[in-house]
Amino acid sequence: MPGWPTGAPSAAAIPGATPPTDVEALPPDAAIRVERASRWYGSVVAVNDMTFAVGPGITGLLGPNGAGKSTLLGMMAGLLRPSSGRVVIHGTDAWRTPEVYRRIGIVPEREAVPAYLTGRAFARFSAQLHGLPDPGAAADRAIAIVDLEAAADRPIGTYSKGMRQRVKLAAALVHEPPVLLLDEPFNGMDPRQRLHIMALLRGMAAEGRTILFSSHILEEVEQVARQIEVVVSGRHAASGDFREIRRLMTDRPHTFTVRSSDDRRLAAALVAQPMVDGVELADGALAVRVSDYAAFVRLIPRAARDVAVTLFELHPADESLERVFSYLVRR
Repeated sequence: MPGWPTGAPSAAAIPGATPPTDVEALPPDAAIRVERASRWYGSVVAVNDMTFAVGPGITGLLGPNGAGKSTLLGMMAGLLRPSSGRVVIHGTDAWRTPEVYRRIGIVPEREAVPAYLTGRAFARFSAQLHGLPDPGAAADRAIAIVDLEAAADRPIGTYSKGMRQRVKLAAALVHEPPVLLLDEPFNGMDPRQRLHIMALLRGMAAEGRTILFSSHILEEVEQVARQIEVVVSGRHAASGDFREIRRLMTDRPHTFTVRSSDDRRLAAALVAQPMVDGVELADGALAVRVSDYAAFVRLIPRAARDVAVTLFELHPADESLERVFSYLVRR
């Protein structure tokens, strides 16, 4: 989209530093503008001085659990007041503004759905809250969109996790909002349900809607979103095309744990390889630091064979989401 920020990600701000994007640099007509927004609970900072914009299409809000994604979405939906800064939806402050509520559909991660209501009744109730002239028709239309017609008249308490996710999406769609905020929307869905909802989101994005959904799974975001905003520990870690984010995560330094029939002989063979930055023997295994993940994975079977060593174990030692995302912050 012309004029929309894509391409190489920007590094995150560190506490006390200038944020990676100035508010003045944000597109003035962006559907969502996060302007130096922070939110804290006592001494706990959930969102720390974030600035970025979201435009039409699908944007993934990516980060490990506890990174501040749900808090950020709550501020965008006008449900949480920023402790400082502000969040703007289509030029209007999101906090306690009914005009904004009419423009937003939100699917929360929390299971705050009455178990005794049927799916159809829940969607109709949402339509009534929005003051739609024919709430029944709106509910039926939304139920059909999320492919829940067969179970629409059953109590939600009998639904699977994936079905509850879909009925929450139906309730968010009844008033046909131009902005959708989805918090971990694919949790609990089976592969067929996930593919159906992904196709639905792509279709709505093609119509010009702005869709922001959170996830802690990079592969999930890659299947749907082109643009990604990465948050870590309440901070904006990176922003850009998902291919660039993937490259940053893949090209970072890695450590592998290796166990073999002769660790010392294998270490001597590995240390001479150009992608190996260091080898350490500790706790009955090798810790191998490498600069090129893919090249090392291709190399090590051949290197072990050449020195007549049998590999017993090979796995990355630093692949937790927290470590991966924190690397982006430290850049």
